[in-house]
Amino acid sequence: MILGQEIDLLISYPKTKRNVEERGSGKSEEDRLIARKFGKEFFDGDRRYGYGGFNYFPRFWQPVIPTLQQHFNLSGDSEVLDVGCAKGFMLHDLAELIPGITVKGIDVSEYAIENAIEDMRSNVQVGDARKLPFPDDSFDVVISINTIHNLDREDCGQALREIERVSKGKAFITVDAYHNDKEIERMMAWNLTAKTIMHVDEWKGFFNEVGYTGDYYWFIP
Repeated sequence: MILGQEIDLLISYPKTKRNVEERGSGKSEEDRLIARKFGKEFFDGDRRYGYGGFNYFPRFWQPVIPTLQQHFNLSGDSEVLDVGCAKGFMLHDLAELIPGITVKGIDVSEYAIENAIEDMRSNVQVGDARKLPFPDDSFDVVISINTIHNLDREDCGQALREIERVSKGKAFITVDAYHNDKEIERMMAWNLTAKTIMHVDEWKGFFNEVGYTGDYYWFIP
């Protein structure tokens, strides 16, 4: 098995100015426990528990869709799965910008699925990344953005094997990672939900270990 390429397919996603130190200084373990329930508090509650309001804005995902379309040669005949789809915003933009495409999403959060963007509600469901509710080779492309690192290492490996199983060979994931001591310090201050955070080289070794062959990139605050 050959690992895919390290590529930033989110290059056109708008960058936000983050005050990592300020965010990290107020984080408690209690905040992290609440965030990891991925309920109303995480998406639409106080900022210390997560997003502080998770709403649809076309300026976020619409610039990304052409990059995904070109990289994976997506068309109206393609079938795409989003693992960790939240309220389905990326799926909505995929469907809007690539007419006819089949999109599906799963998320562990009942709250997110119940509050999904209206036109995606029939396309998304509550599901577990460790046991995707789809047959082998169901999707042309499987995408998972900043999701599987929320599992512990063993379960993260299982989620990667599931992504590999249900895809026809193409996938893209992003995970929390670091290159050096400064980056891991910032990451630990920033992190609310991730349970598996590794050096980029350790991640690559892990991908090979579990048999993941898709493309990948890093989230580094």
